[in-house]
Amino acid sequence: MPELPEVAAIAEYVDGRAAGFPIRRVDVASLAVLKTADPPYTALAGRIVESAGRLGKYLVIRTIPGPDTPSAEPVINLVIHLSRAGWLRWSDHLSQTPPRPGGKGPIAIRVHCGLPGEGFDVTEAGTQKRLAVWIVRDVGEIDRIAGLGPDVLSCSREEFGAILAGTTGRIKNVLTDQRTIAGIGNAYSDEILHTAKLSPFASAKSLSAEQVDTLFDTARSVLTGAIGRLEGQEVARLKSEKRTGLRVHARTGLPCPVCGDTIREVSFSDRSFQYCPTCQTGGKVLADRRMSRLLK
Repeated sequence: MPELPEVAAIAEYVDGRAAGFPIRRVDVASLAVLKTADPPYTALAGRIVESAGRLGKYLVIRTIPGPDTPSAEPVINLVIHLSRAGWLRWSDHLSQTPPRPGGKGPIAIRVHCGLPGEGFDVTEAGTQKRLAVWIVRDVGEIDRIAGLGPDVLSCSREEFGAILAGTTGRIKNVLTDQRTIAGIGNAYSDEILHTAKLSPFASAKSLSAEQVDTLFDTARSVLTGAIGRLEGQEVARLKSEKRTGLRVHARTGLPCPVCGDTIREVSFSDRSFQYCPTCQTGGKVLADRRMSRLLK
């Protein structure tokens, strides 16, 4: 799943190539991904891309009226949540043939923007279709965005500590709950907790002040470090570049790069996470079942 660093890198890439240029056309291959109907997606044609940015893990492309649409809506936002299997593919030679509506291919929408011939496809692999696209005047109209917690890179140490003190949930779940803290997903939460030497099953409320300090600093350093590695990369390289920076996530069975212990995994029906017993749980192995507790 694209998380804060990848979405930030995609936003930077799109902003650098599309800002100041018009959206010439939008092709929709999957109407199911569109979660709004007013304004219609056709309203984007002729509008100028003012900027591309992010809110949490949402890509936000802000558009303003173009010279041919002076009386149009002041602002229309194209908002994209890539979910688990979505991606954005930029092309300098984007196909001018619209993707077939309802087809079996991965393309959901195609946006012709940037220099003539350029643009991007938004794709989704697999059978679980969770990709979502909104076209709204105000991003606050989107319930999911209105319900986001503070951005992990924007909240203060005091705010971060208050959030953790106010919940009894396991720290892994708290970090990945976008309604609590926005931006962190499964992969980077594994990396943050490993670097901070915290068990994924530790209670957020029970962390000491020193542990909260460490977790706050670690979250910022891991995410800003990932953003730095991805900065300036071609969108097509972001996934592989992300993998090269991971120490424990998706590395089950491999040695921990810090202590050499075997990286372990806890699996659920639709996801899994990884951790190092020596670095994070005092050498204890977490039971690999939904209601896991530390094995004794």
